[in-house]
Amino acid sequence: MIQSYIAWLMRWRVFVVVAALLSVAFLSSGMCFLKLDSDYRIFFNKENKELQAYETIQATYSKNDNALIVLAPKEGNVFTAQTLAAVADVTERAWQVPYSTRVDSLSNYQHTEAQGDELTVSNLVADPAQLNAKAIAKIRDIALHEPLLVHRLVSPSGHVTAINITVELPGKDLTRENPEAVAKIREIERYIQQTYPDIAVYVSGVVVMNAAFPEAIQYDLQHLMPLAALVILALVFFMLRQLTGTFITFLIMVFAITCAMGLTGWLGIHLSPPTMSVPIIILTLAIADCVHVLSNWQQQIHQGKDKITAMQESLRINFSPVFLTSLTTLVGFLSMNFSDAPPFRTLGNIAVFGVFFAWLLSISFLPALLTLLPSRLKAQPTATQTNMLFWAEFNIAHQNRLLWGIGLLIAGLVVFIPKNELNDVFVKYFDEHIPFRQATDFIVDNLTGVYFIDFSVDSGQQQGISSPQFQQQLDNFTQWLRQQPEVIHVNAITDIMKRLNRNLHADQDAWYRLPQQRDLAAQYLLLYEMSLPYGLDLNNQIDIDKRATRLFVTLKTLSSTELIGFEQRSRQWIDRNFPHFQVLAGSPSLMFAHIGQKNIRSMLIGTVLAFLAISLILMWAFGSWRYGLVSLAPNAVPAAMAFGLWGLLNGQVGLSLSVVAAMTMGIVVDDTVHFISKYRRALNEHKASAVDAVRYAFKTVGTAIWVTSAALVAGFMVISTSAFELNAGMGFLVSLVIAFALLADFFFLPPLLIKLDTWLHKK
Repeated sequence: MIQSYIAWLMRWRVFVVVAALLSVAFLSSGMCFLKLDSDYRIFFNKENKELQAYETIQATYSKNDNALIVLAPKEGNVFTAQTLAAVADVTERAWQVPYSTRVDSLSNYQHTEAQGDELTVSNLVADPAQLNAKAIAKIRDIALHEPLLVHRLVSPSGHVTAINITVELPGKDLTRENPEAVAKIREIERYIQQTYPDIAVYVSGVVVMNAAFPEAIQYDLQHLMPLAALVILALVFFMLRQLTGTFITFLIMVFAITCAMGLTGWLGIHLSPPTMSVPIIILTLAIADCVHVLSNWQQQIHQGKDKITAMQESLRINFSPVFLTSLTTLVGFLSMNFSDAPPFRTLGNIAVFGVFFAWLLSISFLPALLTLLPSRLKAQPTATQTNMLFWAEFNIAHQNRLLWGIGLLIAGLVVFIPKNELNDVFVKYFDEHIPFRQATDFIVDNLTGVYFIDFSVDSGQQQGISSPQFQQQLDNFTQWLRQQPEVIHVNAITDIMKRLNRNLHADQDAWYRLPQQRDLAAQYLLLYEMSLPYGLDLNNQIDIDKRATRLFVTLKTLSSTELIGFEQRSRQWIDRNFPHFQVLAGSPSLMFAHIGQKNIRSMLIGTVLAFLAISLILMWAFGSWRYGLVSLAPNAVPAAMAFGLWGLLNGQVGLSLSVVAAMTMGIVVDDTVHFISKYRRALNEHKASAVDAVRYAFKTVGTAIWVTSAALVAGFMVISTSAFELNAGMGFLVSLVIAFALLADFFFLPPLLIKLDTWLHKK
């Protein structure tokens, strides 16, 4: 069957090239339908309980996705006429941000105070133009003693202040809505820089983070993908010294990417920040099949065959291994469908498309076009074969030392796997050179945190939040939260109730406590709400039935382990003290913390199943359970060694690294399959001994293994320089896995095969 296909291909080469180009053009046209979703919610299934809790909180009150504009006067004092005027100016402009529902700042903070028997509610900075030293001093005193402002909108020392914009995207077209909001925010940022040169401005928040994801990926696509392609092609050309073959390899890399992305568009699959790394992944994977076909074709010509006969022989000995390696790579990427994060499932599926198209083009378009184009290759001995025979002799001469030495190295690295800890700090997904990261770091160091948890406490009855018992327990929880080392700020309705109680008792500090009568508390709340202007009401803190209230808890930058630990302590306190109240906790940071731990467990299952499936495929393909079992060692140990070394170097395994073992499972099998295939061909066709079969395998496939491994390592190392941690960490760890796979295939597998066949022969 293979021989018939090869004969047909050589006969219809022009037709195959034209048909391939037309098919690529059609499939690639689907790229115009691609859409990018950058909302953080795409990382979670609809059934995710943390997502459901957070969306329940947002549906009960109002959404609180935000953008934070922080102003830092160079003189180090917010409380000047110029800076307070700037705050008021920016606050007014912030209302123009598309989909904004609320703007909070020092200037429009609703300050309450008593005037006789009446309660007055007004902006803290009513008229910036009329401020004198006495008025500014009063504003400073109020602001720096107000729990709802300090560590939220103003620093304790008064050297920086913030304008918080609450944004509620409709969710109909996130590819348009979020960029619209961010575009206006950045317009305001530029306005501040031009109008107030003595004030530094920093912009952060969930809405800005949503925009930072695709921006980081776009930078990678524009800079890293061309660099990765250049590095890979340079390596291929340097190793093979074949200009025509290198050019066709480049075409197949491009075609595999455009076909995969085009098919994604035709199927209506949306892209996300993690999936934007797919082109670089396909780029690095597409060369493997090409290099094996090219390498053996070149060897056959060097032995004196013409280019068509040489191609027929190359396809004959490579068709099955190339198909088998592509199949195992597909299985590895398909196992990513076990991921709890939908973007990683999509990444795996698009990579499957790319691997399939790379395989199809490498056994059709490549041989057809390569034999149509002129070639300057001539019959001659090559240095690469001599080098490969050196390594074959090295393995044969030192087989015992290599088996024990590599075995000890494997064991020595594997023992460090437990040093890895599942941890994610999603702010650190971005490199320190990215403006979002720089702004966020400044805000965390000088004002407030970007991590938060919302607690929704339900009293169980209408108007229940006015109950003195409920308010007292809520205040106890608030005070407990403020004592926790992770907490920066707590925004609770009880602080407002205390302030109102003091206001309505002639602003006497002795009355800064919760009202003790339910009807009095309800009256205070009603009076206050009726005095608030539009857009600054309490709908973000109290539900419509007045039975539940939300606490906003701002946290330091925490790892996922620390954040989950804080949540568990909070739950324990709630269980002891709120036995009759329903309490929900939710936030994007909490969702990301849990998804990482869930994903590592689900991907462990997926990786094990993929490993078993690949093992069965290899046993079937080799027609021998012995060789199938032997292939498991060089296939399993590279990922184990890489994670062991990672435990020594870093030890932090985040969301992106949790899929590396599954991703690389199919990739590392490639070289093992090619080596064992050539080894068994020597045993069966040439009746060679185990030692001579190792020499034959190194001579026929050693160069291709070396070239593909070097190219893959180089390509993924380019990815590891990404400013986006999800790509950078993945690129570095995948490079380690492939490097260890090359080590295992070159210095562990050959002695293992010799020992196996020697033992079988004796038996």
